[in-house]
Amino acid sequence: MNTPLCNRHVALEALNFFMADVQAGIGPFLGVFLLARGWHPQAIGTVMTIGGIAGVLATSPAGALVDATRHKRAIIVVAGVLTTLASLVLWVSHSVWMVAASQILTAVTGAALGPAVAGVTLGIVRARGFDRQFGRNQVANHAGNVAGAALSGWLGWRYGFGAIFVLAGAFGVMTVVSTLLIRADSIDHDSARGLGDASLAGHEPASGFRVLLTCRPLLLLAAALAMFHLGNAAMLPLYGLAVVAAHKGDPSAFTAQTIVVAQLVMVAAACLASRLIVRLGYWSVMLITFLALPVRGLVAAMFINAWGVWPVQALDGIGAGLQSVAVPALVVRLLQGTGRVNVGQGVVMTVQGVGAALSPALGGALAQHVGYASAFLVLGAVSTGSLAVWLFFGASLKKACGVPRDPAVDTSLAT
Repeated sequence: MNTPLCNRHVALEALNFFMADVQAGIGPFLGVFLLARGWHPQAIGTVMTIGGIAGVLATSPAGALVDATRHKRAIIVVAGVLTTLASLVLWVSHSVWMVAASQILTAVTGAALGPAVAGVTLGIVRARGFDRQFGRNQVANHAGNVAGAALSGWLGWRYGFGAIFVLAGAFGVMTVVSTLLIRADSIDHDSARGLGDASLAGHEPASGFRVLLTCRPLLLLAAALAMFHLGNAAMLPLYGLAVVAAHKGDPSAFTAQTIVVAQLVMVAAACLASRLIVRLGYWSVMLITFLALPVRGLVAAMFINAWGVWPVQALDGIGAGLQSVAVPALVVRLLQGTGRVNVGQGVVMTVQGVGAALSPALGGALAQHVGYASAFLVLGAVSTGSLAVWLFFGASLKKACGVPRDPAVDTSLAT
């Protein structure tokens, strides 16, 4: 009995490892790829925003689909294949319309991957094991980002941008293989949507979608994340552009370095996240993530050079690494028993995606008209809105967030 359990956990973590490169497309390399072909920062930001808006519109319906279907693995396979193809088409053409179409398809299909993988995880390990397993998923995901970025940087430097697209295709194939290694009968689809174990008779039917609008802590979480990502999403590509524009780094190698530094810190943060949640509670962990971004904006404005990537991206790793585990786990906690967990994940991702979608356009416009340093300061200042929401509604949020489980339970799950 233990062997199949281990096998599906390994397959799940392998899926998260290879999915990392697929979900982001060519990610931050898109900016320097287009910059090298004569694009201006504002145009790059605008086309990224178009894709971001498409992803925002697709995320909530994708979450609802994951809740409703018993073919969650098929969603992951189809989304992985289409996302990979959307990235590869950029090598054929980098006209405005082709790039925009690629970003839209990447965003729409990528939007389905997050809720689908969260649903599959919840269906395999149930609510009691979700925090720990999703933390392991995110460690694998960030490790995949590190490997993908390091390989992309080296291949781009050694063979040119074309090699980065080949690597994206290889990761896409492995994403499909990893998904198919997860047995369909290992997923409890009632548990996967937050209704409890299907073997237990008499569980309540799924709540109406109105529950998403009446869950005040969920709405406050989404609002805080929207402001956080409005400041955060543009930081990585903009910092890479700033250093490359100042002729202080090779485009491929430096962009890879910015990703690797952040993702290595995210691996450590994801490893610690579930333990911090047990000891401090969700509210305090989220507060730490919100505090990291204003400091990051200040440091980015002060140090636009090759070594500045270390403190700038380390701060990104702390915030994003902890959030990658804490946010999905908190949504599961808030909506457990409603049967709307994955659409809830989609709603939170949609609202925070609004901020992320607007961020590149805002950052690109600021960089072009007032300079990169001022852009970083403004983006950092915008993110303080998330701190204001989290602190002002602190009393009610602390009560809703609480501590997920007794530490003794967490210890038993680890054995």
